Amino acid sequence: MIQKISILRSNFIGVYGRAWEDVVFLPGNVEDDVASQISEGLRVPVEKLFIDNSSLIGTFISLNSNGIVVSRNGSDNKFSDLLQGRNILVLKDKVNAIGNDVITNDKAAMIHRAFTASSQKKIEDALGVEVVKGTIGGIKTVGSAAVLTNKGMLVTPEATEDEMRGLSELFKVPVKEGTANFGNMYVGSSILANSKGVFVGKDTTPIEIGRIDDILS
Repeated sequence: MIQKISILRSNFIGVYGRAWEDVVFLPGNVEDDVASQISEGLRVPVEKLFIDNSSLIGTFISLNSNGIVVSRNGSDNKFSDLLQGRNILVLKDKVNAIGNDVITNDKAAMIHRAFTASSQKKIEDALGVEVVKGTIGGIKTVGSAAVLTNKGMLVTPEATEDEMRGLSELFKVPVKEGTANFGNMYVGSSILANSKGVFVGKDTTPIEIGRIDDILS
């Protein structure tokens, strides 16, 4: 079941949170009832934190079952106890909004084209998957242009049919285009999901929820 929610009174919940199959990271100042609802809906524990004194957690991290990549603003110390067994990479690169610029599941990852070759290799080693550079619908910030789990991928409506076929082959999941938060095409900023549950910003319409449900639920 898809649920509507706001985080810190914002409907752009993907900016504030980042989820995977076993954990969801939320801002340290998130409301307790919101954290509880998200934990129950995604069926994972909540870990609250700040990164460089910021609440924009979804902007600064990307993770899969093998590893986590954190913007240089962060520290590996806060993740080492939480994510035992995972690779932890604090990436120092001029491309710094990792959550916006890296999208991954357990099959592959796509990253912003401006990452250096060295950073690409480090991301590949940390996440343990093939990493390619690319855009989605002409959008360079691939993490903001799509939502990806091990079950499916929702992409901006700017993506072409050929792109969606290529993304499906890369990530080994079905791909569909859609919007959230009343027509916002940057779906990565408006949705928080894993393969167990989906949350959308409160402005998301029933028609949008239907499309999201088809591919992510």
